[in-house]
Amino acid sequence: MALDWEQVVVHSADPAALGRWWADALGWVVVHSSDDEFEIRPAPDRTPGIDFVRLDEAKRSKSRLHLDFRPDDQAAEVARFEAHGAKRVDIGQGEQPWVVLADPEGNEFCILGQRKP
Repeated sequence: MALDWEQVVVHSADPAALGRWWADALGWVVVHSSDDEFEIRPAPDRTPGIDFVRLDEAKRSKSRLHLDFRPDDQAAEVARFEAHGAKRVDIGQGEQPWVVLADPEGNEFCILGQRKP
């Protein structure tokens, strides 16, 4: 059986605004845009992508699913995301080697430390 991972769906109050924020932050391209949906990918023909879909309901608690990114330079990426508008958040993680950030709608994501050899 063949199974390809197409995308991650993120519910959003404003799919276009949040999708543009992530596209700019990641350097990805927009592959679809409508009033209720905004999809980005690393390249037009490369998956998985992130599909932002309208949900007229405010985020109320810690996200059940989030993205993890492993950069070459954690401090530089955290600073870059913060300059782009991400906020550090405490979701009860305590002292960890990763940094938890949130996008403009409060969706958490992590910037991990460098991979150990």
